[in-house]
Parts: sequence; C-alpha cells; structure tokens
Amino acid sequence: MIPTSGRYDLTGECLSHLARQTRPHTVIVSDNGSDDETAERIGREWPAVRLVRSQDRLSFAAACNRGGDVGEGEVVVLLNNDVYCRPDWLERLIAPLEAEPQTGSVACLLVRPGEQLIDSVGLCADSTLAGFPRLAGLPVARAAETRPKLAGPAGGAAAYRRTAWEQVGGLDEAIFAYSEDLDLALRLRAAGWGAAVVPEAVGIHLGSATHGHRTAWQRNHAGFARGYVLRRYAVMRSRHAPRALATEVVVALGDAVISRDLAALSGRIAGWRSARGLARREAPAEALAPEIGMRESLALRRGIYAPETSA
Repeated sequence: MIPTSGRYDLTGECLSHLARQTRPHTVIVSDNGSDDETAERIGREWPAVRLVRSQDRLSFAAACNRGGDVGEGEVVVLLNNDVYCRPDWLERLIAPLEAEPQTGSVACLLVRPGEQLIDSVGLCADSTLAGFPRLAGLPVARAAETRPKLAGPAGGAAAYRRTAWEQVGGLDEAIFAYSEDLDLALRLRAAGWGAAVVPEAVGIHLGSATHGHRTAWQRNHAGFARGYVLRRYAVMRSRHAPRALATEVVVALGDAVISRDLAALSGRIAGWRSARGLARREAPAEALAPEIGMRESLALRRGIYAPETSA
C-alpha cells in the first residue's frame, strides 16, 4: 500500500520497481488529496493498481488506514512512494510472518542513494520514547547489528500481519505525520506481537522527497507527534520525566534559535493538548533501547534534522 499526495514521478518509479517483485502481490495506492495528475496517470498507466482517492488532505496515518482497509491479503505492507525496492524485497520482507505466527511486524533495510550508507533498519526508541531510524548513517555492512534494540519497522517500508494490524486499530490518525510508525510499533509490542528485521530485504530511500527537509511544516508536525506521544504514554509521570523535560527544552529552544521560529515548540504544545483525556498507552520494556543515553539521543536528533548526504 502506497500513500501519495502528488509527485507522480516518484510514484511511477516506485510502481515500476514493485512490478518486478518476485512475489505476487496486490498494489493499492491511497491518493491523499493530490492536486496534480498523479491519480489520473495511475489509473491510466497502471490499470492493475487499486486506487483509493481522497479529495481532502488526510493525515499520513488516515491515508494508510484507508488503503489498508481496502486490502484483503494476510499481510499489510506500507511503502513510501520515494522508496525503490530490489526485486526480492517483498519476498524476503514477508518471510518472517510466514515462518513465525507471533511475529506481528517486519522491518527491512533502507539505504540512502548510492547504497553505501544506511537510512534505517527499522526504528529504535530511548527510555523517553524518542524514536530514531536504527543504524542511520552507518555503512551498509553493519545492517545486521542488533544494537540498539529494534522497536519495530519504519513506516516508509514495513510489513504487518493483518491480524495484528487490525487488533490494535492500525495507525493512530490523531498524528498527522511523523512517529505514527513508532506508536504503532509500541502498541503491537504491548499487545504481545513480536517484531523481526530482515537486512537482506533492501530498498533505496530518496528521503524527504515529498515534504522537504527541515521545513517549518515538518518541524511543526514532528513536534506535534512528540508532544502527543509524551502525554499519551505518560512519560512525564514516569521516572524518565526529568530527562524527557530537559531533552525537550534543549531541542525546542535549539530549533527556535536555528530556525528563527517556534514551529517545533508550538507543535509540541498542540500535540500535548491533543492527547488530553485519552487513555494511557503502555510502552513495553522489550521494545525500548535503554542503551541510548541522553547525549546519544540528542546526537541522534541532530542527525535526523541535519542536511542529508549520500555516499
């Protein structure tokens, strides 16, 4: 299932790579209020693709959920339109779901253009539930490393057992963009589902091709997601509250100085307010990576928002 909100140049190329997969599958494109020719060209050039259209711009989570609801297969696969997969990607990705009944989700290896550096091998999260792409920026040869601990797959390229997906309700549509995949990973782990990773399943991720990098839009929505997660999981009532508070102050103020606006801070405030009164969620210890200390956490955040490079 591919969510898209324009950029047919990316979507068309993504579909071309999926057409070469070694495993039979059904492709669903959830067109999220595109204002260009994307939907029309998909319908005309890819008649086998199931197209779900929304006239209004929905959250990333809502677009994915709509696409997932249309599918009938035992596996829900999410794929960003700026990810180009090797021919055996899908076959390798879903293998753990077929081999182990308690596996609920599977992560793959996403590499940066040039295929020398890792973009992510799933997600990891520190004790304050700050999430990061695992092993980002490291050489591809290190993709099989087991630390930091895997929380679950990154939503840009992930496989989910439909039973598990439906049990927890899919992605949380209150989060417009960013961290919805981490939230889903935590809810799946809390429900007793395991997470697997297959470094041999490889996709090339162009990275921020749709929303840009370090835009005010991006920083505001990332801030919203962070504030929402902090309150929804009651992080500020846990023993990790002092570290979480100190980290968020550093990050929000640092962003305000660098960007000369309050997008990150206002997003956090809005996200915190949005989670008011909602049922508390639990983050199981086995899904977290306590080895990520505060200093490393701050360094990882700088890496996320630094300008992207490729080898």
